[in-house]
Amino acid sequence: MKICAIIPTYNHYKAIGAVVERLSKAGLPVFIIDDGSSEPARSKIAALHDEPRQVIVRRLDVNQGKGEAVMEGFRLAIAAGFSHAAQIDADGQHDLDALPQLLEAANASPDALITGKPIYDASIPRGRKIGRWITHVWVWIETLSLRISDSMCGFRIYPLAPMQKLMAEEKIGQHMDFDTDIMVRSFWRGIAPVMIPVKVIYPPENTSNFQLLDDNIRISKMHARLFLTMLWRLPAIFANRPPKTTTSKHWADLSERGTYWGIRFLIKAYRLLGRETCRIVMMPIVFYFYLAGTKQREASRQFLARALKRPSTFAEGFHHHMNFALRALDVFIGWAGDMPVDAVVATDPAGFAAMKDDPKGALFIVAHLGNVDVARAALDRKTQARVTILVHTRHAENYNRALQKICPEAGMNMVQVTEIGPATIIDLQQRIEHGEWVVMAGDRTSVLSHERSTFVPFFGQDAAFPQGPWMLGALLECPVYLLFCLQDGKNYRLTMERFAEKVQLPRSSREGSLRDYAGQYAARLEHYAAMAPFQWYNFFDFWAR
Repeated sequence: MKICAIIPTYNHYKAIGAVVERLSKAGLPVFIIDDGSSEPARSKIAALHDEPRQVIVRRLDVNQGKGEAVMEGFRLAIAAGFSHAAQIDADGQHDLDALPQLLEAANASPDALITGKPIYDASIPRGRKIGRWITHVWVWIETLSLRISDSMCGFRIYPLAPMQKLMAEEKIGQHMDFDTDIMVRSFWRGIAPVMIPVKVIYPPENTSNFQLLDDNIRISKMHARLFLTMLWRLPAIFANRPPKTTTSKHWADLSERGTYWGIRFLIKAYRLLGRETCRIVMMPIVFYFYLAGTKQREASRQFLARALKRPSTFAEGFHHHMNFALRALDVFIGWAGDMPVDAVVATDPAGFAAMKDDPKGALFIVAHLGNVDVARAALDRKTQARVTILVHTRHAENYNRALQKICPEAGMNMVQVTEIGPATIIDLQQRIEHGEWVVMAGDRTSVLSHERSTFVPFFGQDAAFPQGPWMLGALLECPVYLLFCLQDGKNYRLTMERFAEKVQLPRSSREGSLRDYAGQYAARLEHYAAMAPFQWYNFFDFWAR
């Protein structure tokens, strides 16, 4: 695979330099297509031309539209011998931290069209949001499939050979209709879409090139053309259905299922109808996701077979998924203050009370088992302020945004981390010295450094557990506890175990010590997971190599 980057731009020059710099650091040659920009953009863009650094600026003297600019980039890339091209917008809307994931997906599925699936913040204009949803529905009709969850993202990686053939044989939209048009036509030709979650913002000073009237007319005409073409091409479209693509089995690569507004709807339903009626409302929704989520359903089946020591039934798999949905609902109820005061009960009340009175800091290791989030919501405000949570939530942006929208205090002291560096360590050491409790998960491997894991027995087969908790424990030099909160009937039982007074990793036996700590933790996790198998919420292949 030989890959380059294509940046179409029309009068966008303020952020393009930083975009080029990131792409160059990633080792990608860059083709910038200046689609007839006027001054001062024209000169600023032209100044980026730097052949030794493999940054090529090609100017179109007359503005021809985004689609034509991208296709001109395709032609330049093909002539230069590239097999793939990454398309990135010039205005800095896309989170380039997702670039490694797109590149990894392209390497894993070189014949697929890898595209961003936008995760928007509150900066997206309401009109654009509504327009995008209308296009989503039309694309589902035109492809007779739900596999393209977003066709309008301008951050994607194309296989160039089939794109060259497509451009030669069909007329593709030259303006803002390009992204959707080429993706639908690619799908018809059997090119599989691979959707990668990407954060997208609308910067306050950003100037949009979207022409409200003209581009909406073009997009409407495009959908009419695609729909009519789809009708008479049905036999060929069915004959060329894209194959299912295989993607990474790492937990962080699973995209979030369920939209922000869908989550908000369920919260409204709870407030109007109560928990039990809301549970009934949720059942058909959860059943849909249970049927549609092949990977999650298989992961559930695999885990339950190990935990129950027998094959699970279809109904048990649905019960497992339903428990997960109710867990999320209970977190909202807890933070909203609607949970009864005795809903969370410590198995050792005296020990937990003494822990709260102890001014010393500690490291708590939790797991995606049960509902520790409910326990945090049930704490008094003074203790809540003492808790620092290390999280990676990019795969669950909608859920966390909805939670913090309704219960802002739920986001208190949450530290977003993908990889813990020196600055984070110093910050956490200071928090421990001030008596805070640092909480992190011990059952999911590192997001960026998959190799920093240790394989130890778990339900009869070696599984990967992160080394991070024990390395962090050694650096913080504080007591380490395990914390589990399992539902028992209508209540939750909170169990706290002292795991180590201090984690010690002698240099001479560091790897062995890490394996011992991971093995001890896995054994305790297995103990509690066997007690409550339907409260296990790692819906991915936990034993993947």
